[in-house]
Amino acid sequence: MPHIYLYSPSGAVRDKAGFRRATARLRALGHDVEVDEAALSSHQRFAGDDATRLAAIGRAAASGAHVAMTTRGGYGLTRLLPQLPYKAIHQSVERGTAWVGLSDFTALQLAALAQRKTATWAGPALMEDFAAEAGTEPDDIMQACFDDLLQGHGEGTGWRLSLADVRAHPALEAEKGLRIGKATLWGGNLTVLCSLLGTPYFPEVKGGILFLEDVGEHPYRIERMLTQLLHAGVLGKQKAVLLGGFNRYTLVPHDRGFNLKTVVAWLRSQIKAPVLTGLPFGHVPTKVVLPVGQQVQLMVQDRDALIYWG
Repeated sequence: MPHIYLYSPSGAVRDKAGFRRATARLRALGHDVEVDEAALSSHQRFAGDDATRLAAIGRAAASGAHVAMTTRGGYGLTRLLPQLPYKAIHQSVERGTAWVGLSDFTALQLAALAQRKTATWAGPALMEDFAAEAGTEPDDIMQACFDDLLQGHGEGTGWRLSLADVRAHPALEAEKGLRIGKATLWGGNLTVLCSLLGTPYFPEVKGGILFLEDVGEHPYRIERMLTQLLHAGVLGKQKAVLLGGFNRYTLVPHDRGFNLKTVVAWLRSQIKAPVLTGLPFGHVPTKVVLPVGQQVQLMVQDRDALIYWG
């Protein structure tokens, strides 16, 4: 029976009914669910003060669980980065614990990669993915990918590219395909990732495959953050950039046609590496799990893209 440890390192869990639904769903799937003693703590907007959340992370590292999963994102991890128990987290990974989450969890993931080369997983969070109202089931693909992680069976993930992606890259349109081998997969939430630039918690990945997502950010803000990564020399060092979900924003008449497609086209004009869209990851129901800090291969043939790490 897979052991899941639930802890709250960032924002406070406000939806207690959703929390109960989510934990009940995991248990109904046959998982041994252990809830951290401070999972429902609250201090201002956080899931407890800094000391409380640091202690929760320490307990997750000592839990021996198959998976340590965050209850939710929000904000809170970046202020904890100097005090995170990096050694304990790394040792827990070596013992078999997979740390999984998204959004604000990106801060812990990238800091652990920068400090100790610790590999973690970008994937579901309890409230984002399992707390759906009664009568509405969580996404089948998300659950299947998460189950593969729990069982240790996951070897890769794929998705279908848009025709626009194929037409934007001559090698793909000419049916030559694309293959990138032995590259470090890294990334996560764009806003959180950019907030770490210039700090000891930003990994220096060269020749990597960078994946990005965000929520509630207008396309001009997305472009502004991508510009920061471009001017900092980060984007030019990557072998590929993969774009996941960018959603829950509102365009306005003042945009006059400026949208996410505009941003993607601009990004492609700035770097030589392929920029591929549609990665099923982010604040979206259909979500795969991705190994952050691990070596992967990226293969594209026709419109089929595959990230493989098995």
